[in-house]
Amino acid sequence: MLINIIIGLILITATVIIQAYGTSFLLNHIEHKYLSLSEIAFGRKSVRLLIMTSFFLLLLHFIQSGVWAFTFYLLPGITEFETLEKAMYFSLVTFSTLGYGDITISSNYRILTGFEAINGILLIGWSTAFMFSVVQYIWKREFKTKEKQDN
Repeated sequence: MLINIIIGLILITATVIIQAYGTSFLLNHIEHKYLSLSEIAFGRKSVRLLIMTSFFLLLLHFIQSGVWAFTFYLLPGITEFETLEKAMYFSLVTFSTLGYGDITISSNYRILTGFEAINGILLIGWSTAFMFSVVQYIWKREFKTKEKQDN
């Protein structure tokens, strides 16, 4: 069980690093690309910013699930994953806490699935907070633009 905890903590650390650097990169991109725009130019790019942000955050979660999947695929004793695709499917379902249950791990490593689900909840929550922050930023810019147009 100790080995499972160690593996779980290493994977959680890796995925948190991916999330931290990814969201930091995205924040810098947003600051450089969108802070310099006038309110009028910004209004036309709001939807594009939201789409780009959501796609980037989804990509981060796909990579994080891939880290877990690759680990499951490589661990000895897990015989349920004949292919990496099957491990990725299992990992995405577990990371998102959807948990269909059509594939389960029957080896001693099954406790790692709980670690992955907890990790997914935290990181998806982080992305949700980030996305909401972007939406708030857009609302403030849009409100500022309307206020200037009304005066």
